[in-house]
Amino acid sequence: MSNHPFPLNKSELERAYRTMRTIREFEDRLHVDFSRGDIPGFVHLYAGEEAAAVGIMAHLGDGDRIASTHRGHGHCIAKGVDVVSMMKEIYGKKGGACNGKGGSMHIADLSKGMMGANGILGAGAPLVCGAALAAKFRKKNEVAISFVGDGASNQGTFLESLNLAAIWNLPALFVVENNGYAESTSRDYAVAVDSFVDRAAGFGLPGITVDGTDFFAVYEAAGEVIRRAREGGGPSLLECKMVRFHGHFEGDAQTYRAPGELESIRDTQDCLKKFAAQVMEAGVLTAAEIQAIDKEVLALIEDAVVQAKAAPMPTAADLLSDVYVTY
Repeated sequence: MSNHPFPLNKSELERAYRTMRTIREFEDRLHVDFSRGDIPGFVHLYAGEEAAAVGIMAHLGDGDRIASTHRGHGHCIAKGVDVVSMMKEIYGKKGGACNGKGGSMHIADLSKGMMGANGILGAGAPLVCGAALAAKFRKKNEVAISFVGDGASNQGTFLESLNLAAIWNLPALFVVENNGYAESTSRDYAVAVDSFVDRAAGFGLPGITVDGTDFFAVYEAAGEVIRRAREGGGPSLLECKMVRFHGHFEGDAQTYRAPGELESIRDTQDCLKKFAAQVMEAGVLTAAEIQAIDKEVLALIEDAVVQAKAAPMPTAADLLSDVYVTY
């Protein structure tokens, strides 16, 4: 029995904080290195949204599948993908998660159940229907989870997937990460319903809305719907209301935000600050323990960058490898 109000023990709380901090430092470092011109391609950062990925993935094992978005680094780290292999991939180097051929928007690691980040909005939802159907046939009580943003939730593929999952009673969870903006378009302008739960009802699915900046709210809500899916109760929709700290992409001037909006959300809606305050107030973790984790994570990210920069580039001979699957 624990003597604190949380559903996790101390080591689990430390792991959750460490994972959230790893995502934050990973993204903040990419923000700096991309601005220096060190990183090729396009980058979309997950900083500010960590509680959703970690709160949901805390319930999953390697056999459970997820399909991510173009903003996928946080999902990858929370699902257990190696940080060094991710950094090498983003730098376009050999030894990367996809041997440097995918880059930021296409990191995948099937050994961890990570089916891939995806540059096509809403494209992960149909993939999850397939993964959930396979899980149903395997009868291992595995689940599959699709992540989309509020903008991608308007895609036909996403809505069709909700319907298909309901018809087939799939062990699936559809997560809408509602950070308020589809690129630069306000959610209020582009989405007709007030709550994404209303959309779930249209397909006969239960839906839950949670504060996506509160790790414990996400953890408890996700645990409920994931358990339901594992037990044969079918699919659900989970809306996480959250904030992103950077632009839609690196280089986005964010002129669509109100003056002072970004400073305000960093002050009042930082999920890491919320988590740290909650566990310290309950006496589970001390400020020194939190700081020690922060220091360890900074060293991990620095090492990942050093290894990524030192890794060799793919060669011309690598160009046509991994193009076709051999059965």
